[in-house]
Amino acid sequence: MAKLLILAASTGKNLKLAMELKAAAEIHGHEVDVMDLCALDLPMYTPESEKQHLNHEDIQSSMKRILHCDGMIVCAPEYNGSHPPVLSNFIAWVSVQSSNFRLLFNKRSVGLASASGGGGNHVIMSMRMQFSFLGSNVLGRSIVVNKSKSLNPDAVEDMITGVLR
Repeated sequence: MAKLLILAASTGKNLKLAMELKAAAEIHGHEVDVMDLCALDLPMYTPESEKQHLNHEDIQSSMKRILHCDGMIVCAPEYNGSHPPVLSNFIAWVSVQSSNFRLLFNKRSVGLASASGGGGNHVIMSMRMQFSFLGSNVLGRSIVVNKSKSLNPDAVEDMITGVLR
């Protein structure tokens, strides 16, 4: 069937959420790749570090994984009303290491999800703005899990279906 890439921008609840989404997609026969952005352990992007890390193996591999997927879901916690630094850093690295970073995101369907200690809606807005700017087709429906809101199985099904159309 289709190839789904899930980016997990934390090692805690959002990685767990990514694994739950993976299991749901695999039930339908989809091939699922979960990319733990924290495990990549990329250096902090700066113009100086860019020169030192040209053709960084993890970045090159990550770009290939994005290019070979049919759709993506991004799971990220809310950090100070926005998305986490590991996600910003990852996007910065792939945008400068690619010969045409728009190919990575432009017209690619992206679903947004968050398991957050707070409300989670600010990170969804922040990611929506970021991925829309990159040219992605961001799904209107998102997934937010927090202390007062559990994972909705219908939202999971809708997201997987919407991303892999």
